[in-house]
Amino acid sequence: MVITMDIIISNSSGEAIYEQIVSQIKAQIMSGKLSEGDALPSMRALAQSLRISVITTKRAYEELERDGFIVSQTGKGSFVKGQDRELVREEYLRQTEQFIAQACDKARIGGITVEELHELVDIIYNGE
Repeated sequence: MVITMDIIISNSSGEAIYEQIVSQIKAQIMSGKLSEGDALPSMRALAQSLRISVITTKRAYEELERDGFIVSQTGKGSFVKGQDRELVREEYLRQTEQFIAQACDKARIGGITVEELHELVDIIYNGE
């Protein structure tokens, strides 16, 4: 059974369309919305539903497969691969690093000290 995916493409995001597809599918896999063995739409079907080129969906699926999130079987389609907990953790860590880098850049520009930044992280992380 092929699942339906909620993928939203933004032309104003500054991120390439294939990268938007990759990040949204990864997020759905990591959150458990997509489970091991779920069949993804065919590249052609996804391209049609998003009104984009098949080449773009092919590139997204190739990256997802290279990163270990899906497996593609010739003539059968692409399926969510069982996730290694360490791989999922590493992906969360990578995404967190990106957000922290952005926050640090903004903090530097705004004159916020490292100590203030640490305090903010402690407060936010601990839900205070």
